[in-house]
Amino acid sequence: MSDPISYADAGVDIQAGNQLVQSIGEAVSRTHRPGVLEGIGGFGGLFHLRGSGDYKDPVLVSGTDGVGTKLALAIEHDRHDHVGQDLVAMCINDIVVTGARPLFFLDYFATGRLDVAVAERVVRGIARACELCECSLIGGETAEMPDFYKVGDYDLAGFAVGVVERDRLRQRQAVRPGHQLIGLPSSGIHSNGFSLVRRLLAEVEERPEQLAGASFIEALLAPTQLYAPLLANLADLDLFDSAAHITGGGLIENLPRALPEGCGARLDRSTWSEPAVFDWIRGLRRVANEELDRTFNMGLGMILAVPKDRVDEAVLAAKSAEARVIGEVVEGDGVSFWERRP
Repeated sequence: MSDPISYADAGVDIQAGNQLVQSIGEAVSRTHRPGVLEGIGGFGGLFHLRGSGDYKDPVLVSGTDGVGTKLALAIEHDRHDHVGQDLVAMCINDIVVTGARPLFFLDYFATGRLDVAVAERVVRGIARACELCECSLIGGETAEMPDFYKVGDYDLAGFAVGVVERDRLRQRQAVRPGHQLIGLPSSGIHSNGFSLVRRLLAEVEERPEQLAGASFIEALLAPTQLYAPLLANLADLDLFDSAAHITGGGLIENLPRALPEGCGARLDRSTWSEPAVFDWIRGLRRVANEELDRTFNMGLGMILAVPKDRVDEAVLAAKSAEARVIGEVVEGDGVSFWERRP
């Protein structure tokens, strides 16, 4: 008779999973806000909506996303501390365009063999980002799947839920030609377009040692900007009618999602600066300008549609984020530019 085998023999270490839960407990508990009924460890995260605020006609807003192939570059260079912020930002930036305030967040961490030290760095990054967004991390899942992922590899997914009063929802139907477009700068590439970036890295040797005072790899992996609670505050002040989170599809695909039928956008490129990483990509002369606009945020992580008579107030309220007017809503469709790059 063969010797008995255990779950650990098959590659799943339950004790390592328990160790991870213990190591992240304090960081997770710091994210908890009114409404959280208990800490992590149960079968489901519990959140009491009435405990978080006095809502009259609340609408729950949900979003889910991942970090994509940016993770491959982060894993290759042992940069695990900020991918958690990428995950939180990708989910929460999506839901705050509606005017919602984030309530709670859950994460999914999948790997071939659980490295507790690496997973702890990732989850601590998730918790830090949740704190900055005033969002409670109330649960998650760690999946150890031997032979499914290579040793050292992992993947992330996140799930965010927020709330907004129904009569305070930001909706694109309120936008009209003449609305001004306010841009909020990105911190870099954010978390989209990395399959193209990695292809370029594999094919070209031109790599500067530094970009804008950071190492080359730090510039590539700069964490995605968090736009909450700024957008929630702007929504409370009724300072924008719709917003576009500029993710996969770039300016060309995402901005029209915030505009009603019959409306397009005209942007003035001279009004904002592009992070140095995009200068490097353009300088390689391997990617057409139109493809850049359809792939990357090109320096604008969030764009708000604001009534013309509220523009000065909105720019002042978002001054800390270096907001600036970048264009306007026009009749038509799609996105056009007032000036082209050379």
